Amino acid sequence: MTDPLRFCEPKSHARRLDKIPVERLKSCWMKLTQVRYFSHASMILICCCISIAFAASAAAAHFSLLDWIELSPNDPPPARSYLAMTYDPVSGKIIAFGGFDGTGYLNDTWSFDGTTWAQIATQSAPPARAAAQMTYDSVTQKVVLFGGYDGTNYLGDTWLWDGSTLQWTQATPQHHPPAVTGPMLFPDPNGRADVFGGFDGQFYQLTMWQWNGSDWTQLSPPTVPFARASAAVATNTSTGQVVMFGGLADVNPNNTWTYDGTTWTLQSPAVQPLLVYAASAAFDPGLPGVVLFGGGSGGVDQNTTWLWDQIGATWTHLSTAQSPPAREGAGMAYDAALHRVILFGGQDNNGNFNDTWELIPTATPTPTPSPTATLTPTPTPSATPAPRATPRPRPTPHPRPTSP
Repeated sequence: MTDPLRFCEPKSHARRLDKIPVERLKSCWMKLTQVRYFSHASMILICCCISIAFAASAAAAHFSLLDWIELSPNDPPPARSYLAMTYDPVSGKIIAFGGFDGTGYLNDTWSFDGTTWAQIATQSAPPARAAAQMTYDSVTQKVVLFGGYDGTNYLGDTWLWDGSTLQWTQATPQHHPPAVTGPMLFPDPNGRADVFGGFDGQFYQLTMWQWNGSDWTQLSPPTVPFARASAAVATNTSTGQVVMFGGLADVNPNNTWTYDGTTWTLQSPAVQPLLVYAASAAFDPGLPGVVLFGGGSGGVDQNTTWLWDQIGATWTHLSTAQSPPAREGAGMAYDAALHRVILFGGQDNNGNFNDTWELIPTATPTPTPSPTATLTPTPTPSATPAPRATPRPRPTPHPRPTSP
């Protein structure tokens, strides 16, 4: 009998060796489950797709006055992907750190003020890495960076960025989350920085931790999402709702979860994006909603733009006149000073980007086609699932340098 796991391997070497080998990490279990699911659900989908399309079209009409505009900033950072990026209210600028440039791992720090990118010279800096994440802790008024991969090691160190001194400081917590690549780091509704999941080289994680200013404390929500890494996550700071979608996992990550500061809830949106990993997400209070862009899906990078509508508890496809090219591993943040979502960098099969884009309102409505509904398998969570052993070796979800 043919081993079905063979079909998880790349069919050729067309994809660059320096790209993150995430297509190998996509779970065959998930693919086979989807095939069975759709065969049994096809009649339901046919009956429901018309009504879902009408609903999606009506919702999308409200957000049709948006467009992506490519900026031409002075002195942009060199091309890179899987960088960490967030907005720092203290300095009033977007801060970007590290990433992968196609040949090596980076540890440079950059700021963006809406017109110019500027490299910041710091007395010390986190070691070079890609697939780390960082977010702003409004209680301590510091940016918190955690995790990543440096080409050899999975990283579990914590670094703090001070926007008033423009310097990095390594924290020395007594406790810390497991060393992982691709963690999800986001503002908790209470203003602290939370981290969930990631990949430690052997297992996808489902533990959740919170930074208290000097140490990490493990949280124990009654329900948590299935273990995963490289999911898209952002916090609606107006309502205190965290939204997480997709990622890489052993257990199906094709789902949307929300967190209210106490527990996670599995949502059942009528429409949602294709399953993507390493997509970019940020909350835009002007819409209001969480914007999701791009990501990889089955080895094919995407360039679609979606919005999580908390009131309707669904995803809305945003049709824009133009769009950044398809990519994964881009940095995205909402610039509160500019009132714009900013996108930078990322990679596709041809290499890395160093372009900068902003999502803005437009003067003329753009017709929005009705997106095809994506039937969402909805498993029912109960108690917090336990990490499980993986019955086969897996490659690691991080960028790799080109083999010599």
